[in-house]
Amino acid sequence: MTSRFWRRLLAFAGLLTLVTAVPALGQIETEQEDAASSKVPVRRVVMFSSGVGYFEHLGEVEGDATVDLKFNVDDVNDLLKSMVLRDLGGGRISTVTYGSRDPITKTLETFAIDLTSDPSLGQLLAQIRGERVQIDAPTAIEGTIVGVETKREEVDDQVVEVEYLNLLTDEGLRRIRLDQVGRIKLANPDLDAELRQALQVLAASHATDKKTVTLNFRGEGQREVRVGYIQESPVWKTSYRLVLDDEEAPFLQGWAIVENTSDADWEEVSLSLVSGRPISFVMDLYSPLYADRPVVQPELYSSVRPRTYDQDLAQATREFEEAAQGEQQQGQQRQSLARRARAFNGLAPPAAEPAASAAADALYAMGGGIGGAGGAKLGELLQEGLEVAAQGGDVGELFKYDIEAPVTLARQRSAMLPIINDSLEGEKLSIYNVRVHAKHPLNGVRLKNTSDLHLMQGPMTVFDGGVYAGDAKIPDLPAGGERLLSYAMDLDVEVAPTSKGHPQQLVSVRIEKGVLHTQHKLRRTHSYTVKNSAAKPKDVLLEHPLDTEWTLVSPEEPAEKTRDVYRFAVDAEPGQPAELTIKEERTLHENIAINNLNNDVIQVYLGAEVVSDQVKEALREVVQRKAQLADLVNRKAQIEQEIATISQEQERIRQNMQAIQRNTELYNRYVTKFTEQEDQIEQHREEIRSLEQEINRMQKSLDEYLMSLELM
Repeated sequence: MTSRFWRRLLAFAGLLTLVTAVPALGQIETEQEDAASSKVPVRRVVMFSSGVGYFEHLGEVEGDATVDLKFNVDDVNDLLKSMVLRDLGGGRISTVTYGSRDPITKTLETFAIDLTSDPSLGQLLAQIRGERVQIDAPTAIEGTIVGVETKREEVDDQVVEVEYLNLLTDEGLRRIRLDQVGRIKLANPDLDAELRQALQVLAASHATDKKTVTLNFRGEGQREVRVGYIQESPVWKTSYRLVLDDEEAPFLQGWAIVENTSDADWEEVSLSLVSGRPISFVMDLYSPLYADRPVVQPELYSSVRPRTYDQDLAQATREFEEAAQGEQQQGQQRQSLARRARAFNGLAPPAAEPAASAAADALYAMGGGIGGAGGAKLGELLQEGLEVAAQGGDVGELFKYDIEAPVTLARQRSAMLPIINDSLEGEKLSIYNVRVHAKHPLNGVRLKNTSDLHLMQGPMTVFDGGVYAGDAKIPDLPAGGERLLSYAMDLDVEVAPTSKGHPQQLVSVRIEKGVLHTQHKLRRTHSYTVKNSAAKPKDVLLEHPLDTEWTLVSPEEPAEKTRDVYRFAVDAEPGQPAELTIKEERTLHENIAINNLNNDVIQVYLGAEVVSDQVKEALREVVQRKAQLADLVNRKAQIEQEIATISQEQERIRQNMQAIQRNTELYNRYVTKFTEQEDQIEQHREEIRSLEQEINRMQKSLDEYLMSLELM
């Protein structure tokens, strides 16, 4: 089958809508409950890829009208945060009412009879002590509740607690077991109504899944109203089909997948799809907030008559000056808001001055309330800003698709909507990366977005030569952008990579202030042999890792370069191996104090051709001086060893002298020898002092010599 068949097939598929059921996330419903209610259906939807949607209802009302919208409880916070109302026929918005989310216990505590703790019958009657009741026990009895008491009684060999109701009747006090009472009626109708209302509140708390929001419009005649708000919505998605052919340009068909998770049908809705990452959050505005306040006991004093005091003249002057400065600051704030409004609407400063000034007035008048002029201007500003964004295509980091035909989508259904059906520029190639697969490259395509649309990331099904070829994933691709896509393994092409290292090479040596600065160069070679077993030539794009510590030497420039890889283009003819050799080098810098170098290392530098004659001469001088210094150090060590030997001999003589008498010839000989050794030790120590002075002098001279060197 040819690619034309697949094009026709995909075009025919564009006429179909794939519909699937999805879980409900929110409800948007308008109901007409009486003659004063009006229906305002959804007419515009803007879906964002950040998980929210903008919904706009448009309809007509007449006179004083109400509009009811039903929402999931979890969606009310977004409604309170974002809802914008407009009465376009000169009317005004009166109030927006909705069911409270106050904790049920706090609501129940407001009634005369407290039902928060699930009271028993006795506890319930104890709350209304002093009220008259009519009971059947089993005869009819009427009286005033005195109280409820509990007594422990033995019933069937068990001790149980029994509640008794104490009543004051016309005949006197009576005590009645509550378990024998069949009916109790409150004689006070107001108290009976309180109890019934509390039970209604308790029953209503069980149905917490939906809340009705009532919008009240006030005006005259028939007129148009708009309601807009942000609500949590499923993220819309994209999927693509790409048809490749050796003789024709790539053909791309793209679909947007959207879900209507509300309980309201979309009928002839204007739908826009916006992608990007706007900041969006949820704030709990629905739950009532109560601040803890300290309890302060009043202090009792004798009454004092109130007095009035005149204002200090200096303070009055200061307040007058501050008021004048406040007017000036308000003007500056208006100018600042005007600049912000111009930036919000994307207007040029000169042409937008009137509109920006109006926008500043609207923002400045936000305190006027929903129904006031300030609220209406704010709504117009928000609506105008949204229209500018919709017409602009790309808005900052956002981009959008406008679905040309109105969309009809039943509640709790999903749909695929075509967003692109066009040919693009592109070329087929094979992409090799040893980290992906060591032997075979991947079939790929270099696709250029020659349309006017920003293609949002998503999966792509590829058809090549009339058959399914594989799947790819396309990243965000702006208009005019290019991307590489891979969709299958190319088994017709094999690549054999090899690597080889080279010994490091000394490049340069210099001396600076006693430090030897050297540069060594490392080289490595990577070779790729490409074998094409197909019947036609192939363009192979070889990806080679990019290491910032290594510099590319050959080839001089890659075909492409990314943050992580070089890309080299190789023409692979059938049956003819193609070779690509990549050479890289790296320079190592090493700094070593010359005093720390031994003679063997210095001899290596003396024999290197890259070392200059001046540096070699300095190194020879250093070798000579270090040799002289080493001789002195060795001579000092030798003398110290001789002193140690004499000291050991003297210790032996001392021990012998202690064992013999003092007036003997042997004792006198020991004394004479000990005296000669002491003279010898003193001479050695004097020689050591001289050697140390000479060593210090020569070391200082060597250090000064090294610090004076500046040689290349």
